[in-house]
Parts: sequence; C-alpha cells; structure tokens
Amino acid sequence: MNKIYLLILLSLFLNCGTNNHLSESNKIVETTGEIALNFANTITENDLKTYLYIIASDEFEGRETGEPGQKKAAEYLKNFYQKNNISAPLGDNNYFQEIPTEHLKPNLNPSENVLSFIEGTEKPEEILVISAHYDHLGMENGEIYNGADDDGSGTVAIMEIAQAFKKASENGNGPKRSILFLHVTGEEKGLLGSKYYTNYPIFPLAKTVANLNIDMIGRVDDAHENNPNFVYLIGSDKLSTELHEISEEMNEKFTNLKLDYTYNDDNDPNRFYYRSDHYNFAKNNIPIIFYFNGTHQDYHEPSDTPDKINYELLAKRTKLIFYTAWEIANRQERIKVDK
Repeated sequence: MNKIYLLILLSLFLNCGTNNHLSESNKIVETTGEIALNFANTITENDLKTYLYIIASDEFEGRETGEPGQKKAAEYLKNFYQKNNISAPLGDNNYFQEIPTEHLKPNLNPSENVLSFIEGTEKPEEILVISAHYDHLGMENGEIYNGADDDGSGTVAIMEIAQAFKKASENGNGPKRSILFLHVTGEEKGLLGSKYYTNYPIFPLAKTVANLNIDMIGRVDDAHENNPNFVYLIGSDKLSTELHEISEEMNEKFTNLKLDYTYNDDNDPNRFYYRSDHYNFAKNNIPIIFYFNGTHQDYHEPSDTPDKINYELLAKRTKLIFYTAWEIANRQERIKVDK
C-alpha cells in the first residue's frame, strides 16, 4: 500500500509539473503573439499618412543632405521623439549624431543622423537597429523632389514602430533587448550616414544583433500591379538562416504578405543588396533584412508625392517589420550568424 501511495503521489507531482510547464509555454506564446498584436494595432494608416504628409511636404524642400530642408526634417524627428518620451541615446536630449563634412563629401555641408532609443529590460547591452534614410534629392530647376516613397515611407514606418514599442514599454512589455531607431542622412549621396554610424557606432557593433533597414515600402511596382499584397526582402538569408526563418514565421503568423526574393539573387543586375544603408551593417557581419517595394515611374522624380502612397499596404508592411523586431528583441537567445 505504501508503494502504491508513493506512486500516486509521484504521478500527481509529475502531472502538476507538466501542467506548470504548459502554462509557461502558453505564456511564452502569448508574449510573442497576442501582446505583440495589441501593440502592432497601434500602427495605423492615418498616423503614417499624417507623418508622411509632413516629412514629404514642400516645407522640407526635398531634404537634401546638409541643406535647410534636411535640417528641418531632423528637428521634426527630434520633436516627435521628445513628445513621445522616447529617449535620446546620446543623453541630454541629444538626438543628433553630428557628421562633419570630411566624413561626407567636400561639397556637402555638415549633417546629422537622428537617433532614438528604448533600453532593453533583460539584455540591454544587445542592440537591434531599425534604420531608414530621411534625406532625399532636394530641389532642381525650381522643382521639389519630395521623396514620399524614397524614403519618407521608411522614415514614418520607424516613427510608428518606435511609438508602438514605447507603448509596450509603458504597459510593462518593454523589449528584452535594446532597440536603436536610426534615421540616417546622406544615403542618396552614397550611404554616407550609415557608413559614419558603423565607423563611429554609438553602441558596439559586436553587440548589435541585427539591422532591419527600410527603404521604399509605400508603393506597388509594375510587377505586382495585379497582386499588390507583397514586399521585396533582400539579404535576410545572406548572413543568418535563423533571421530568415524568423522573418518567414512572423509573416505567416501575422501579415501574410507575399515575400518576394527576386532582388535577393546574387546575380540580380540591380544589385540592390549593395545600394541601401543595411549594407554598411552587413559588411560588419551583422545580419540584415532590407524591406523594399521596387522602383516605379516616380522613383527619383518630383512626382514621388504622398498622395500616391498606398497607406493600407504601408501599414501592413510596417507591422511585419514590427513583429520581426519584436521577435528578435524578445527571444531568449541572440540570433546566430551562419558560419
């Protein structure tokens, strides 16, 4: 009888342990599912449209590197982060990483990257960088190149993602890893702002776990005219199979976009992998994803204006990036670089 009694107790103990394990498992699923969903839903078409009509307005004069319009855009971004109580990583409300002319080009005035930061709750020394360039082509022959898609769309996507993570933090669901929101200057002049950041990083590159770079996500190219529910992904599998798999899983679970890898082909003649700011991170062996909608007839034209943006699609693509960032920032282990 004693042996039977002990066996019953042991069985009850093991079952209890199993139930606790399932409870913990469910909690993990909920953290990367329903909770993330709640904050992703704060990313809205209306907010993206409001911000983009400002960023791509004539007031900012095409945001040419080092020129008054770009400086106005930098101040606008700074004021946004201050208003939303999203910290400056440089301290003392300093959101600008100043870049002198000698690190740009001889004919360019000094410029600045704009940075904001949410510190991780458990692994603050590990950094996820979410980037987009906020400069564009300025003015020519009296015409303003507003750059709504290139890269106003990426700029406002970061703003909304940062705001969503901030709301999560205020509700006790801050990311385990730190997130740096990096608006770079000088992309149109040769990836100069991201080059400067990776040469003079605010946080060690060795502790930078990944870079999600957003450059043109507000439009539909000719190849997808009949099926606009897509986004091009470039580079997701080049340094980390794990990052690629996370990206695929987040899309399948939440957004169901067609992930088009056409431009990820090493033999693609456009060589887009080398043509946006993620490349300066990839050169330093940091896993990257480049989000892109392809070129269109308004690419690098004065006609790239905010009225031509597909805001529903912009919001959906922005949410995919948010979910991917959430997973990278909150998973137990840092994503691995392939050997």
